[in-house]
Amino acid sequence: MYNVKSKHAEEFIDHQEILDTLAYADANKTNAELIDSIIEKAKLRKGLSHRDASVLLACELHDRNEEIFALAKRIKEDFYGNRIVMFAPLYLSNYCVNGCTYCPYHMKNKHIARKKLTQEEIRNEVIALQDMGHKRLALETGEDPVNNPIEYVLESIKTIYSIKHKNGAIRRVNVNIAATTVENYRKLKEAGIGTYILFQETYHKESYEKLHPTGPKHDYCYHTEAMDRAMEGGIDDVGCGVLFGLELYRYEFAGLLMHAEHLEAVFGVGPHTISVPRLKRADDIDPDAFDNGIDDDTFAKIVACIRIAVPYTGMIISTRENQKCRERVLELGISQISGGSKTSVGGYADGTLEDDDVTEQFDVSDTRTLDQVVRWLMERGFIPSFCTACYREGRTGDRFMTLCKNQQILNCCHPNALMTLKEYLMDYASPETRAIGEALIEKELEKVTNPKVKEIARRNLAEIEKGSRDFRF
Repeated sequence: MYNVKSKHAEEFIDHQEILDTLAYADANKTNAELIDSIIEKAKLRKGLSHRDASVLLACELHDRNEEIFALAKRIKEDFYGNRIVMFAPLYLSNYCVNGCTYCPYHMKNKHIARKKLTQEEIRNEVIALQDMGHKRLALETGEDPVNNPIEYVLESIKTIYSIKHKNGAIRRVNVNIAATTVENYRKLKEAGIGTYILFQETYHKESYEKLHPTGPKHDYCYHTEAMDRAMEGGIDDVGCGVLFGLELYRYEFAGLLMHAEHLEAVFGVGPHTISVPRLKRADDIDPDAFDNGIDDDTFAKIVACIRIAVPYTGMIISTRENQKCRERVLELGISQISGGSKTSVGGYADGTLEDDDVTEQFDVSDTRTLDQVVRWLMERGFIPSFCTACYREGRTGDRFMTLCKNQQILNCCHPNALMTLKEYLMDYASPETRAIGEALIEKELEKVTNPKVKEIARRNLAEIEKGSRDFRF
């Protein structure tokens, strides 16, 4: 447990500092000498300040932008290799008391079907996910203290971990629920969660309060300070993110990096993950009603600049984005993606729901099956990883960050990824996917530089072939 008194939200997300940063970036967006010096600093792989990174994001020099994209790709390879961690969201309930203007779960939406899964329904959802091959879930609920209390979330986590179906098991549950108390974060930690994830939506306080006119989420400071309380409650790994499209993207970018800087300064470890969702169409929500949407080129540059500025963090992209967009940003910084996702409550076991029972939070753009996504990744030279070893071996928080910052991925995460991919190929893959995967594993194993690790990995892969499961370093 951390014993650090945290600052107030408006101190570490300083509005005037963000405005000054944006003005500085505007003044230097064609300053070749300054941009070159920032790029040289970034090559040290120690990250960049929010102000330096904002200059790169604003840069209008074509050749320097090409350097920025190339550097992001090299840093991604150095820190995370070619692994892409797989996960799926699991929506437990869409009951919500908030009035968020960009989310169909808002309390005034009376025509969306409201649903809360029973523990038996959760069991059915988990079995469906296990039959796909998933090992890592992200739990999602609306904020409703009556329908979705912390006790319900804790009971659901216990249910999920208890289900062993054929060779399936959910080995790690990450949690994306509303900001809560230190006491409740302690309970989540005791329940064995992986990462606590909470999107800020927007760091612009005035916009935040307009976008959240009613409900407990209206409290900007309580929401923004949630990560501090989570880490004070003993949760080592937290995941940040904004919903791009709600506010000016350069403002959000600076605020996101300031939040990362704050966590690093106060707790000695920054965000385990950063997510980059964009506003999408959903029931009762038209993204065109918002003025700050960003195109694919801008989105790609945001991903690249986050990777350069926060080289150690995992970066997540969901099925909000289509295949073409995801393909582009995988090389620039993304290290985790969802596959075969449903954003409806009960969508996995029920399949396609009737129109009058639709409960999606947003429209999915990438509708491929998990097997199709896995094969697509491998065909592009990536290793789909179902690994959760670090959580179970205690390599969380600063222990994981030390491993990552020292670029020791090839001797730890890389062989673990290969072993979990082997499990997937044996238990769930189509014949075509398995053939591609077997060849990829043999090729990738040669990249492991530690002879002892390579020997153990080969032995474990042989045991997996015979039917054993869950080897890990």
